[in-house]
Amino acid sequence: MVYRLTTLPSPNLPYIRPLLQNRLQLKMNLIVFDIDDTLTNSEYQHQWAFVKAMKEFGISEINQNWIEYKHHTDSYILKENYENNHADKFDFSFIQDFEKRMTQLILGLKTASEIKGAKQILNFITNESDYAISFATGSLLEPAFIKLDQVGIEYHKELVVGSNEIYEREGIVKMAIEKSREFHNVKSFENIISVGDGIWDMTTARNIGVNFIGIGMENYQDFKNAQIKVHIKDWHEFDLKQAEQKLGISNAIADN
Repeated sequence: MVYRLTTLPSPNLPYIRPLLQNRLQLKMNLIVFDIDDTLTNSEYQHQWAFVKAMKEFGISEINQNWIEYKHHTDSYILKENYENNHADKFDFSFIQDFEKRMTQLILGLKTASEIKGAKQILNFITNESDYAISFATGSLLEPAFIKLDQVGIEYHKELVVGSNEIYEREGIVKMAIEKSREFHNVKSFENIISVGDGIWDMTTARNIGVNFIGIGMENYQDFKNAQIKVHIKDWHEFDLKQAEQKLGISNAIADN
């Protein structure tokens, strides 16, 4: 749907005000969000569709022990299993048709649901803080868009980075940071926080030198053993000010 406005609407209109606030407010900090089981309850749908699509494309012998892979991304896992089942080398061009079929399979499954409080906290960060937001996922892009849409999370497509052209998570998060920097026209962000539910999310944050917040209970003990500074069960437990204090970040919440 395209809206054509001949006059600027009042900023008090509920559907316009957040967009104006987001554009007018200077974003000097950044939070990079994982998607599956960080913002959306969608890991089952994702993994089922991913494996089913591989089998449909002739990849029958699949290692589903995901922790064994060097990189925890769809493209890398697809590459490894493709080359273990076929004589030729994997090429990124294979992804287009595979991604289309995987997306179709996801659409035939139970709709993804929101991790408790996700939409509320994203709205708060976007409209009432000086943090920009972006999304960095090991998923392929089209399935990621579907899951965000199903939950009703608003996003700019250019600020969602998947594994379509990048194998390693470090590269994905770095690309999300760069795209956010360009989008918000800042030379560099003062503070960057990465949020995820997986051990690989924590490792990625440490490898590239950004702050990390763990979410969810599946990997709680591993997070605890790794002595991360901030962990939340879901977004209802999240307090930005407290998280900043624990991470050693000076208070950056906008006073409005």
